[in-house]
Amino acid sequence: MNMTFFDQFSSPSFLGIPLILISMTFPALLLPSLDNRWITNRLSTLQLWFINLVTKQLMMPLDKKGHKWALILTSLMIFLLLINLLGLLPYTFTPTTQLSMNLALAFPLWLATLLTGLRNQPSASLGHLLPEGTPTPLIPALILIETTSLLIRPLALGVRLTANLTAGHLLIQLVSTATTALFPTMPAVSLLTLLILFLLTILEIAVAMIQAYVFVLLLSLYLQENI
Repeated sequence: MNMTFFDQFSSPSFLGIPLILISMTFPALLLPSLDNRWITNRLSTLQLWFINLVTKQLMMPLDKKGHKWALILTSLMIFLLLINLLGLLPYTFTPTTQLSMNLALAFPLWLATLLTGLRNQPSASLGHLLPEGTPTPLIPALILIETTSLLIRPLALGVRLTANLTAGHLLIQLVSTATTALFPTMPAVSLLTLLILFLLTILEIAVAMIQAYVFVLLLSLYLQENI
């Protein structure tokens, strides 16, 4: 039974072809395409309002120099948000439960922020490795600690997103299995677990949105340190 719980995290395939690319590109089909009409429908208006809200929230910690990253960060936020929410539907696959994918998103963007800082202000970027006023005997140890904490940032981004979504999916499957198993023998207890499952689903919807926001927000904070 333990293997069946983790089968939901394996990438599905059809005729030996992995379907993870389809599951990653499908959320883009849900977004209505913009046109040149002066009057738009309610869905397009809601889409524009949501994109403006997300962009405003992500750009608040950044200076004007970092606003050129608005397209990348907003697109990443909407991409992660749609994938996380669609992964809560029955018989679907969530690509963001794969650590390899999350690291593939986190590492290049973190490296881009780091290289931006080394190019624009190399002294300030390297100065973060050694706090001012550090005693001389502690300099080697602090440089090693700060370097390790800097290099572990993309790993922390990927592991945080993977762990939160994986734990939520496992809890939902465990509670739903308990609900169906208890229904023939103890219907009252089964209804109680069904209520818990409903509340847990609401919680996981919130977690899916929060984790997408935290992932991109931390990237914007890393960018702010280097511009």
